[in-house]
Amino acid sequence: MKESAPPADLFSRRRERFFAEIGDDAVALVFAPPERLFGHDTTYRYRPEPDFTYLTGFGEPDSVALFDGKKKQFVLFVRPKDRERETWEGRRAGPKGAVAFFGASRAYPLAELEKRLGEMVRPAGTLFHGFGLHPEADRTVIGLLSQFRREARHAHRGPGRIVDVTSVLHEMRLRKEPAEVEILARSCAIAAKAHREAQAAARPGRFEFEVEAVLMRRFLAEGATGASYHSIVASGENATILHYVENSRRIEANDLVLVDAGCEYLGYASDITRTFPASGQFTKPQKRLNGIVLAALKAGTAKVRAGLAFEGVDRAAKEVLVDGLVDAGLLKGRAKTLLASKKYEKFTLHRTSHWLGLDVHDRGRYASRDGSSRALEPGMVLTVEPGLYVRPDEKNVPAEYLGIGIRVEDDVVVTDGDPRVLTEGAPKEA
Repeated sequence: MKESAPPADLFSRRRERFFAEIGDDAVALVFAPPERLFGHDTTYRYRPEPDFTYLTGFGEPDSVALFDGKKKQFVLFVRPKDRERETWEGRRAGPKGAVAFFGASRAYPLAELEKRLGEMVRPAGTLFHGFGLHPEADRTVIGLLSQFRREARHAHRGPGRIVDVTSVLHEMRLRKEPAEVEILARSCAIAAKAHREAQAAARPGRFEFEVEAVLMRRFLAEGATGASYHSIVASGENATILHYVENSRRIEANDLVLVDAGCEYLGYASDITRTFPASGQFTKPQKRLNGIVLAALKAGTAKVRAGLAFEGVDRAAKEVLVDGLVDAGLLKGRAKTLLASKKYEKFTLHRTSHWLGLDVHDRGRYASRDGSSRALEPGMVLTVEPGLYVRPDEKNVPAEYLGIGIRVEDDVVVTDGDPRVLTEGAPKEA
């Protein structure tokens, strides 16, 4: 049976941590934006705002959450129940449902936001809000602050300090609880199954979009809401385009097929890439580059350990890639010099890792404020995705490598011991 939401106590624990972070003299505002138009008179399928749902579990658009640090309560402003609109657009929880099913201390119709917000925010010394995320939210907060600043004779002129709420929320999101890791594991298991079926379907003569359809069918059949990003099915030279999403070419006999696809399950994203020969057998140049990438993947994954630097994953993978590029004749010189000059970048094109969670490129800083790489901690989840790309118009390289693009990507959890690879279910060895 398809699950509809993460466990409810997960959200209450997050709110407790959030209140501890913002302190007693603060109020925080978090907004879920409205739906966006798709064409003339319909909307895109709504994807719940990750920061908002992270704390509330509430997935409807046009909602506002207020967190009172002193009272340790949170208030929701939501769309009201409306029988006519719900008949056309789907069910709404309404204010009563927001309290009964989502744990809000109080809830009000969104239309009452302007009337009530000022008195709720006014007593606080600090306001947490993420400026620059949603224009509608910024206008509401700026209007509120302007009102406070005009009230020179009021004993409480509102917060005197404004703090970016994402500085707290995104650090919280970076460290996953065990329940979150297991949801991610399920997302990865679904995606791995889809990749196995895609590899079976990607035969010469098929179109890339036929392979994409196999992926999407498995995502939905297993209870995912869909893809966590635009699926990439890139055959032949298309694999040298990092974010190729046309998926329109007919696969040919000697092609490699690069499939970069993940799904979203209970809000959590998986992100897997595999590259394989459409005919079932690598050519000699393809096999050589594939072996280099797999060795780089193993070297990077070995560095996913608590206490080690995040950038060490990229460094370990790049050292293997550069050695391999020299051995293959694609680069000339000493590996140490090539690493320092970054001349390898024309073949590697991207870094090796990013955070993973509610967003496929999940939130959280990669470095401290002094610029040094942050240390990995248990509960962090990241990708390891080395790649080599020899674009078809590359100059001064052996012709046998032209047009080859290879990327292999796993999703990995930092633990107290060995790294936990969530995506082993998708075959990657030659």
